[in-house]
Amino acid sequence: MRDSLITPAITLRARPFGESDKIVSFFTQDHGKLTGIAKGALRSRKRFVNSLEIFSLVNLSFQDRSQGNLAFLLSAELIHSPRSLMSDLDCIAHAYYLVEITDGLIGERETNPAIFQHLNDGLSHLESNGASLRFLTFFELKLLRLAGYQPVLDSCKKCHESRLHGPLSRWHFSPLDGGILCDSCSRSCRDVLPLGRAAVEILTALQTEYDNLPAHLSLPVSVVTEIRSVVLRFIQFQMDREIKSAPFLHQFSSV
Repeated sequence: MRDSLITPAITLRARPFGESDKIVSFFTQDHGKLTGIAKGALRSRKRFVNSLEIFSLVNLSFQDRSQGNLAFLLSAELIHSPRSLMSDLDCIAHAYYLVEITDGLIGERETNPAIFQHLNDGLSHLESNGASLRFLTFFELKLLRLAGYQPVLDSCKKCHESRLHGPLSRWHFSPLDGGILCDSCSRSCRDVLPLGRAAVEILTALQTEYDNLPAHLSLPVSVVTEIRSVVLRFIQFQMDREIKSAPFLHQFSSV
């Protein structure tokens, strides 16, 4: 019999399998994304009590199987269940989005403890402080950096014209090139998004240091719209699929 492995894990999703089992996906601290079968989970009163709910932090015990991709889940000891988060619809929508983009930007069994901690911190922040587009954008940009997809915001990705010294007040963002483009370079590219200087400066501040932004900074709706459009499109480009939870976020405008 293979040795059992134990790791902190966040429950990403679960679904029934047969009459008594569940198929559950986790993001683990030590083994990356992992999907396994929890035998008897629908009836168990010991090994999986209240520990397979989405967003829960658990100590997961599992065994890898010699055949197939599914691990054998032995137990999941509940460390924390974000019950207060689940009572707020705004927070629930944001939490689903955080989980979906984290899931989409990392591969199966791709170990990244920093991203695990980032997701755990993000869910904890939502539970303690509530939802905001300000926090959401910070989470997205840090996740992109930790996953190796940090966008270039300090200079044109093609001609390297500096954002600080360039005469333009208007820039463009290219998901394909992974950064901003000056007006001249953007003319030869397809699928670029407009991005004003104010929006670039806010994105840069959030990407480098969240605390650089005043706590009660008021942003014009046009700037918020530009930022959300650019970041969401870039993440979708990297994931190469639609983000199903994104439409639920359009109603949130707090920054």
